[in-house]
Amino acid sequence: MTTTPPALITDTTDAVDWFARRLRHETDPSDVAAARAAGEQLTLIDVRNQASFDQGHVPGARHIPRPELAARHGELAGLPNLIVYCWGPACNGATRAALELSRLGYPVKEMIGGFEYWAREGLAIESIDGRSRRPVDPLTAPLT
Repeated sequence: MTTTPPALITDTTDAVDWFARRLRHETDPSDVAAARAAGEQLTLIDVRNQASFDQGHVPGARHIPRPELAARHGELAGLPNLIVYCWGPACNGATRAALELSRLGYPVKEMIGGFEYWAREGLAIESIDGRSRRPVDPLTAPLT
């Protein structure tokens, strides 16, 4: 069986456009944490169910479960830099929420990796038991 090598890319215009568009609409936990540390005003929206939110969420995140978003989106009017997240990479709830908010006219970003990677990177979390941090997962962030 012979395989054909991948075509050599000589025009990167499409790639530049693609990646630029992605960065306009996506962020990740480390970029969110850095922006918050720098004093940027961000509005994080956790779109998971109540049990998941109670188990742990990004400190200061607003809780609006995705099925309630259409009815409650008015709570977000005028708030800066909307960023939605759900559980993790295997959850498309944040993608669906970002699409819904975009259709409603809100500029919004999706935090890729969701709460899972927020916690795995050792960033602060809040739960019904209070505020804590989990150990850094060396597969997601360097150990210090």
